[in-house]
Amino acid sequence: MFKIIKAEKLAENIYSMIIEAPRIAKSCEPGQFVIVRADEEAERIPLTICDYDRSAGTVTIVTQVVGASSLKIVGLKTGDCLADITGPLGRPSDFIDEDIEEVKKRNYLFVAGGLGAAPVYPQVKWMKEHGVSFDVIVGTKTKDTLIMEREMEEVAGDHLFITTDDGSYKRHGMVTVVMEDLIKEGRKYDVCVAIGPMIMMKFAAKTSLSNGIPTIVSMNPIMVDGTGMCGACRLVVGDEVKFACVDGPEFDASKVDFDGAMKRMALYKTEEGRAFLKEKEGLTHKGNCGNC
Repeated sequence: MFKIIKAEKLAENIYSMIIEAPRIAKSCEPGQFVIVRADEEAERIPLTICDYDRSAGTVTIVTQVVGASSLKIVGLKTGDCLADITGPLGRPSDFIDEDIEEVKKRNYLFVAGGLGAAPVYPQVKWMKEHGVSFDVIVGTKTKDTLIMEREMEEVAGDHLFITTDDGSYKRHGMVTVVMEDLIKEGRKYDVCVAIGPMIMMKFAAKTSLSNGIPTIVSMNPIMVDGTGMCGACRLVVGDEVKFACVDGPEFDASKVDFDGAMKRMALYKTEEGRAFLKEKEGLTHKGNCGNC
């Protein structure tokens, strides 16, 4: 059992939890995720690690209610316990294993759409702690759906740019509009990291790549079981079959087949669609098959 140190509502149907998990907190890095179960009857849900405190032995997750199992998770309160939390899983962000002096030579642009603010936060926090230059764009539909503004401001300061689709808060427009504005202002970026809904990542990557900026995207939106065994997060990266949960979740955006991944997501939602994909993809339908 894993004790919930703090549970709070961030926005409508979006909640955060600080969980006592010292072994995970000790070894996790930005970009990784955990698998959570509310109780022994609940579904296993992969959730990105939003923050961690090694000294306190805690990790923070953010959950959006999309079904019965996520509803069970957010129904737990401070002092309650989760049945399971397993991790860290997935590959850390590339910069974690790079020479820090080389990383410091770069200027990063982070683009977070909606719930994507949660996985972007530990990355920009790491950048701040290691003295790396960066800007952060956080986009959301309305002011009411904005999350983690205070935390982002604490690490990004004047380098944080918030935009809303309806213009109800800060800038007006999608993240791609702000990206173009910053580039037109003369800001130079060596790497762009875009995390959020699939359609947002597709167009954010299109914008950054067209401006000659190497771009990384996180394919965590397509993960289901988190081990590669369900086949949900199968995608084509370049000319290779990959699985977001075991090979990622972060990939070179220039090689990701976004249209194929989004079409596959729609098919996977139905039993008939899953059967079709299993038959069509054969031995490469699931991860760890030795043929991917």
